Amino acid sequence: MGVVLYIISAGLVGIVRIITGKSERREREASRPATPVAEEGTRSVAEGPSRTGSSAAKAQEGSAQLIKSRLANARKPRVSKRATDAAMTGVFSAAGLVTTAILVLIIGFVVVNGAPQITPAFIFTWPQGVNAEGGIFPTIVSTLYVTALATLFATPIAVLAAVYLAEYAHQGRLVDFIRYATDTLASVPSIVMGLFGYAVFVEACGFGLSMLSAALALALLMLPLIMRTTEDAIRAVPRYIRWGAYGLGATKWQVVSRVVLPAAFPRIATGIVLAIGRAIGETAIVLYTMGQAVNLPLTPLDSGRSMPVHLYLLANDGINMGAAYGTALLLMIMILAFNLFARHISKRGARQKGGK
Repeated sequence: MGVVLYIISAGLVGIVRIITGKSERREREASRPATPVAEEGTRSVAEGPSRTGSSAAKAQEGSAQLIKSRLANARKPRVSKRATDAAMTGVFSAAGLVTTAILVLIIGFVVVNGAPQITPAFIFTWPQGVNAEGGIFPTIVSTLYVTALATLFATPIAVLAAVYLAEYAHQGRLVDFIRYATDTLASVPSIVMGLFGYAVFVEACGFGLSMLSAALALALLMLPLIMRTTEDAIRAVPRYIRWGAYGLGATKWQVVSRVVLPAAFPRIATGIVLAIGRAIGETAIVLYTMGQAVNLPLTPLDSGRSMPVHLYLLANDGINMGAAYGTALLLMIMILAFNLFARHISKRGARQKGGK
């Protein structure tokens, strides 16, 4: 079943890439009159900075012509433009309101049922008895522990791979295959990743049910998210910044390390934080690789129980629904805090870029 799920995920990713690839090719063909000038500007380092102004102006002119041609070739609407605009504005507003209402409903339900459980004793004490009474302190420590280890493993590899794809690799079939493999890895169900982690890290490598096994499995989950976010962030850095650095005599590594990566850091950090938020909420991976022991882990080879696993066991057995709702509320607060932190980093980076 795991192989079938993987094949389905890989097939869906392949279909999406084929569709998007055709769309990108049509986009390039439609904007071809504007691209030769930009390509000529990148043929040599010396020519690039000196021709930036004319290249940008001609690229904008080509983009304007492309927009005009698309509007001219568009089908004539059967109803007035104002009526269509008003109708679609209403549809989009309704979709946004429905989404917001569902989110508020879920959050409100968890808060109403979980808020009475949130006490200092619930946060800083151990579970006790067959009904898991008491607190969830070991699960909080285990969750933060394994997530920190997974981030430590995944971030360097993902960032370095993204730098290679965006700055060093020759764009061709090999790079396309790497991106396809990354997208496939990001779409694989977490249960498949958990089974893979159990077979490789727990059994084959002999790490057992431990923080190390769970961290390595979670790193595989975080790797494609951080990698694609970092690559997009690097590609979003304007080329004239690179040209300016080359014009001042900088080497390739100096441009990447001192110019490109600092400029892309806010978006890279946002991707890392979002990947951390997803890793915190994973259940299947840590259930198969870290176990269910309610103890305080000290070394990476110690077992433990994460908050999602604790919540799953409480809700599945129905032994203590109050503690389950309290755990869910704390878990939701942690994930919300990471998401807000990611938004803060993104907005601060945008403000700094605008200030410059």
